[in-house]
Amino acid sequence: MRIDQTHRPWLWRSTVIVAIAVLVYVPYDHFTVGGARGGTTIGIIYGVIGFALMIFAGLLSFRKKLPIWRMGRTSTWMRAHLWLGLIGYPIILLHSGFSFGHGKLTWWMMLIFTIVIASGVLGAALQHWMPRVMTKQIPYETIYDEIPRIRGQLLDEADLKVAEVTGITVNQSSMATSVTSSGGVIVTLLQLEEEMRNELTRFYSNEMRPYLEQAGGKGCSLAEREISSATFDNLRTLLPDVVHRLVSDLEGICEEKRELDQQVKMQRVLHGWLFVHVPLSFALLLLAMVHAIVALQY
Repeated sequence: MRIDQTHRPWLWRSTVIVAIAVLVYVPYDHFTVGGARGGTTIGIIYGVIGFALMIFAGLLSFRKKLPIWRMGRTSTWMRAHLWLGLIGYPIILLHSGFSFGHGKLTWWMMLIFTIVIASGVLGAALQHWMPRVMTKQIPYETIYDEIPRIRGQLLDEADLKVAEVTGITVNQSSMATSVTSSGGVIVTLLQLEEEMRNELTRFYSNEMRPYLEQAGGKGCSLAEREISSATFDNLRTLLPDVVHRLVSDLEGICEEKRELDQQVKMQRVLHGWLFVHVPLSFALLLLAMVHAIVALQY
């Protein structure tokens, strides 16, 4: 992950803090009988500092739930959460003497802490990288919460366009189905033979409309751009020139649907790590409290 200007001061401060902690640890470990461990005075100091950093990282969740409170900028809290959380991991390792502990509680704590740190680093990398990818691959990005409504609009638009050709009113003078298309062209059964009209109806009912109705379009051939392009090219060869503009409009609707689906997938990747990071972070805090209480008792 590339370190931008806003993170560089935090990087230097974090490096200095960890370096000082290590410089203290080396003689402490060397001159302590039995080596460094959590029960010594310095080991307890390391533990208190590490636990304090865990609590601070957990406070970020409360800051997000109270955005109207003037407690500093959210961006500052995020940077502090990231870097002080990272500092907490080596501090706790120094507290334990670079051990996962000798009991089940401490072993599970360190395992969860490792997963929390790894998922946090992954999340930070995704937050930095994914928006650029989304901007490149999805030039017309939509507000995420609006995607279901826009999908519905695309379906309604496609229904209307197909209905204009397949017929929604009856011209009494010629007894032929006749409507004016969006391009201003009168399409009648004289122009669109029954077999061709049935082909358009079959394609829309069996392939395109199910794709537009389904969120994600998994398993639909039109979800693949290359297959979709070939499908619409084939449809143009089966239908007269008078409805080629309609075919292009339908192809454009499918392309918009694919972009919406792609955005949903990227958003899930962008935020999916939180389903691991957040609950394990609270579990870690709970276990750390239990560990502190047990350690103080003995």
